[in-house]
Amino acid sequence: MRINQFLVGLILSVLMLYSCSVKKYIPEDESLYTGSELEIETEEKIDDLKGIQRELEGLFRPSPNSKFLGMYFGLWAHYKGSKEKPGFINRFLKKRFGEEPVYFSRVNPQTTEELMLNRLENNGFFFAETSSEVKRNGKFTSVSYQATLSEPYVLRELKIDRDSLEVDKEIIKLMEESELLPGTRFNLSKLNEERERLDESLKNKGYYNFNPNYLIFEADTNVTDKREFDLFLRFRKNAPENGIIPYKVQKIKIFPNYSVTEDENKLDTVVVDGKDFIQGNLVFKPNLLEQYILLEKEDRYSPLRSRLTSNRLSSIGTYRFVNLRYEELEDSVTHGNLEANIYLSPLTKRSIRAELQGVSKSNNFAGPALNLVYRNRNLFKGGETLSLTGKFGFETQIAGGDLSGLNSIELGLKADLVYPRVIFFVPIKEKFSYSVPKTKMSLGTEYQSRGGLYRLNTFSANYGYFWNANRFVFHEINPISLNVVNLTRTSPEFEEILDSNPFLRRSFEQQFIAGINYTFNYDKLSGRFRTHGVFIGTTLDFAGNALGLANSIAGWEEGKFLGLNYAQYSRGDVDLRYYFRMNEEHTIATRLFGGVGLPYGNSESLPFVKQFFAGGPNSVRAFRIRSLGPGTYRPENTGIGAFFDQAGDIRFEGNIEYRFPIVSVVKGALFMDAGNVWLMNDNEALPGGKFTSDWWSELAVGAGFGMRIDIEFFVIRFDLATPLRVPYLPENERWGNTFDIRSGDWRRENLIFNFAIGYPF
Repeated sequence: MRINQFLVGLILSVLMLYSCSVKKYIPEDESLYTGSELEIETEEKIDDLKGIQRELEGLFRPSPNSKFLGMYFGLWAHYKGSKEKPGFINRFLKKRFGEEPVYFSRVNPQTTEELMLNRLENNGFFFAETSSEVKRNGKFTSVSYQATLSEPYVLRELKIDRDSLEVDKEIIKLMEESELLPGTRFNLSKLNEERERLDESLKNKGYYNFNPNYLIFEADTNVTDKREFDLFLRFRKNAPENGIIPYKVQKIKIFPNYSVTEDENKLDTVVVDGKDFIQGNLVFKPNLLEQYILLEKEDRYSPLRSRLTSNRLSSIGTYRFVNLRYEELEDSVTHGNLEANIYLSPLTKRSIRAELQGVSKSNNFAGPALNLVYRNRNLFKGGETLSLTGKFGFETQIAGGDLSGLNSIELGLKADLVYPRVIFFVPIKEKFSYSVPKTKMSLGTEYQSRGGLYRLNTFSANYGYFWNANRFVFHEINPISLNVVNLTRTSPEFEEILDSNPFLRRSFEQQFIAGINYTFNYDKLSGRFRTHGVFIGTTLDFAGNALGLANSIAGWEEGKFLGLNYAQYSRGDVDLRYYFRMNEEHTIATRLFGGVGLPYGNSESLPFVKQFFAGGPNSVRAFRIRSLGPGTYRPENTGIGAFFDQAGDIRFEGNIEYRFPIVSVVKGALFMDAGNVWLMNDNEALPGGKFTSDWWSELAVGAGFGMRIDIEFFVIRFDLATPLRVPYLPENERWGNTFDIRSGDWRRENLIFNFAIGYPF
């Protein structure tokens, strides 16, 4: 600890010396600009004064050089790297951290005063005053600005100039929802926003050629002796006639197999519900394709319906390009006419792809996998996608400690058939959704051999639906979810593990899982320029209820279906994530996860594949894989048996991570994790594992540093962590860490290295 304090002190001292040495690099005829401040004086209380101040401060140009801990490190790096012979280190520092100096000669206070005055007038302060004072301190100069705000002008009455045309009546109706109410301060930005609102609303009412520039607001400030104004909304004199009449769609043409080389007149045309489907050979059945098109003849033009139509056609998964174009036809007396042409360019129908993957699973197995995928994107000429996937994978525990030899070989074959519509026993035709709900049917089988302990043969069948409600919301529901698991060839070592823990044996014996599951995701994390990113995910999983009911009605053997034990449980989890992006490259990412599984009926525990665990690269990274919990339980040894024992019915976890760039594609992270798992019921084989009211005192806490190679579509992650709180120690000894990094034993037990693919959350 003393060595660390000495190093921190030394680094800060060196940086302080560097920052002080910036002065000697400033040229004789220049002065370093250190920034500006603003003081606002008002005669009375002003609404949104802080917003006005931010707006004015945004006019300060240029921005001064940045500081780190009060020091001009970036500026110092620039000066040092600009010397005649800077050396390798100084060149690197300049390239990575250097900032061009911002001298006061680039600052023009008078121009800034004029901009501030103009911005205040745009906010209704027509008699405001601005001034500035330059403050010099040797080689450093700053500017102090002052703004005096008079009483602002407020709206007395809003008048619309005419009401003879249909468009005038539409505008009068739309202005009933306007935020330009009597008493509101004059604000030029709000007037422009109002014109944009009217433009968007009118376009959705059919005004195809309308433009916000056709509208003009005029303010009259001479209506009273008070600081009030009347606002007049009118059309510009040169507004074209075709810009202020509504348009209707008179023709709709769809080209399901569009090619620029084909002649429309030589192709076959099929008319469905007033829409012309034009194609040579049949590529997509017109009666099915028509369901995705929201445009109708004689309907008014609507950019919203046009956009939704393009989204729906794109979401089918059959087309590479979707292009919707409108052409103007001869106008009638009262409205214009449009022809809608939808050009669809298909993807290659059949494809075979080989994928060599690096797999990092949530159960902390990682390794290579080879997938062979055959895909037919338009199987029955209705946009159906058939995927056949064959898989071979070898996985092993990374950073498994004493769990040596715990690996897995997997062989699998799976068939997925996706219909881009709802397949139900009652016909369902939906029209105005964001995208098309899809029906998915899956059949699969998998063989798994894990570390010589046991072999599993799994057969699965699923039937369900998934869809995007909008850009951010995703739903998936599987009303039929079947899994048959056949445990074969258990080794004597594994039998001993099962014998010592009846709950674990029971979880493996429940070979039949039949139920329903639902997933909801609200994902607003992506976007480099999004300051606040949010993700909300939840999964609900219910199994065995229908079989339990049928069992009681039919009088079958209790807990059996077709001679197999079936599981009964309810399981749910919630995943909350929040990203705070300080700028494009610096992010604070947080996650809060909670999950509960409740076994009931003939089940004393959750099936093993449905249980929760903690520890490892995607969990509490300061603890090895499955080395946490349940509760305060600590196994006598940390061998293979502990891997199966340390799981639970309840999981709670929280994570925080600061992500920052290092160089090029190499990123860094500082993180802290906390969490644990618990049992719902007592288990004599796992003392201390049951969830109790003081669960918070049994949380494990760890912290560490990570490096990531992030090439946008692929992330390789390395995390090094150490525990800060160990829940299985005596209660008064759980907090603390000796941090004896010179000790080999300490490093072995307390420095946990994790390798993974992708970010942890």
